[in-house]
Amino acid sequence: MQFTIGSLVTRISYNHDTVFKILKIKNQVAYLKGVQVRLYADAFLEDLQLYVEDERSLEDDLDLDLSLNEDRGDYFFLPGKVLHIDADEDYLQRCLKFYKKNKVMVVGKKIDEQDVYKEIRNLLVLYQPDIVIITGHDAYYAKKGNLKDNNNYRNTGAFVKAVKEARKYEKSHEKLVIIAGACQSNYEELIKAGANFASSPKRINIHCLDPAIIAVVLAMSERGKEVDLVSLLAKTKYGASGIGGIKSNGMMYVGFPR
Repeated sequence: MQFTIGSLVTRISYNHDTVFKILKIKNQVAYLKGVQVRLYADAFLEDLQLYVEDERSLEDDLDLDLSLNEDRGDYFFLPGKVLHIDADEDYLQRCLKFYKKNKVMVVGKKIDEQDVYKEIRNLLVLYQPDIVIITGHDAYYAKKGNLKDNNNYRNTGAFVKAVKEARKYEKSHEKLVIIAGACQSNYEELIKAGANFASSPKRINIHCLDPAIIAVVLAMSERGKEVDLVSLLAKTKYGASGIGGIKSNGMMYVGFPR
């Protein structure tokens, strides 16, 4: 079976649970990136099978129904502003399409996980967002053991540093909502660092749009009113197993008249 850079594949040993794109092939090992989940992996070529569907079939998630009420009669509304920092350009572009579809103002920046903490304060000062997302790729290395040790994760340590820098800029969880993490991230440490929402309570993979789903719902919910936490998390791909957080208010101003 012929595999090339860019081929879409699944892993036989994982019962074809995730679709990946091949980034590199070396010594009969393919280095992979999830198409829908924020995950890097590698696999022997013999463990791979070509994904036969068109890649566009994997983008149906852009049509998610978030049940946002946009009928406000004679009132006008100003949705919350989002700063989306992502280490993956492909995922960033998919999220930007999602924000646009849901009419949310967003600034997107592609920055490697290890560099976010150095740049985030200047970006917050420049763009003054209501919501900031810090995401990219992560992984928990189970063979290393301790679930609580950030050294056993690919990028959780970098996410924690970035969250702490953002909290130095704005200490209030109500004035700045922080959504942080990626696949299998150390949820508890990200929440302790100051995130409102983080992945991954059960150390599972998350969908590439999951952080954006949380951001859109908060940005389009009335400021000062608490958003139902359980219902909010249920809108993401894997629910509270993939992303958890604290009770938060909406970030949208509502005015009168139109």
